Amino acid sequence: MKKKYTGYLFVLPHFLGVCLFLLLPFLDVVRRAFLRTAGGFCGLENFKTVVFNEAFRLAAGNTVKFTLVCLPLLLFLSLLLAVLVYSMGKAAGVLKNCYLVPMAIPAACVALLWKLLFDSHGLVNGVVTSLGGRAVDWMNTGSAFWVLVGSYLWKNTGYVMVLWIAALDGIPKTVYEAAEIDGAGRAAAFFYITLPCIRPAAFTIAVFSFLNSFKVFREAYLVAGNYPHESIYLLQHVFNNWFLSLSVDKMAAGAVLLGLVAGAAVWALQRAWERQ
Repeated sequence: MKKKYTGYLFVLPHFLGVCLFLLLPFLDVVRRAFLRTAGGFCGLENFKTVVFNEAFRLAAGNTVKFTLVCLPLLLFLSLLLAVLVYSMGKAAGVLKNCYLVPMAIPAACVALLWKLLFDSHGLVNGVVTSLGGRAVDWMNTGSAFWVLVGSYLWKNTGYVMVLWIAALDGIPKTVYEAAEIDGAGRAAAFFYITLPCIRPAAFTIAVFSFLNSFKVFREAYLVAGNYPHESIYLLQHVFNNWFLSLSVDKMAAGAVLLGLVAGAAVWALQRAWERQ
């Protein structure tokens, strides 16, 4: 019995903190989603207002597009780098630290770097004009979306790579040695040993990466403000603008919808992983 409940005791402090600071406030948000800002029960009226709001629909579409583009690229690039770095052995320590540097850079510095590179008078336009091209206001065209994608990949690839390396560390070396004796090459070992062995960790990494894709708002906000180009107008912009206008009813309904969609996506991913 002592061994059975030891793990629960270690988890209990964190679980209580999550309940106090996350779960209880979210339950209050759910309650407010069915109330008007001035008070009074309104049923599903807030949800209808949010769903048919053009700004919310634009932001939801951009957020889904951003996630569908970034998540596969992030997982693929980070796994590729993890395999390359892991194969280098002890010499990979310096590379690991270099890849983690973007995680330590504040969002304000990242925004400053964006402006330095992609402003109408930035370094990128300087190179373009020197080659005979025309300057482009990158952050006020459809290119802003791909700038945002590049920034997200640059900042998060190193962190996800370290998670992949931790998963690779859990694979016994004797399995690879046995495969090598049987004549398996590197490609066969990767597809028939590495990928199946890291599949459990891949689910956790995919969920973390999915949730982190919602945290790109800070950089976009610092660069372009409350109303950026429509290609990078994300859900966080909508919630921020509703907060400024004190539209608590719409904020609560939108948060509940977002929580339901994100929870359903994680649940569907888990079911697909279990079937495989």
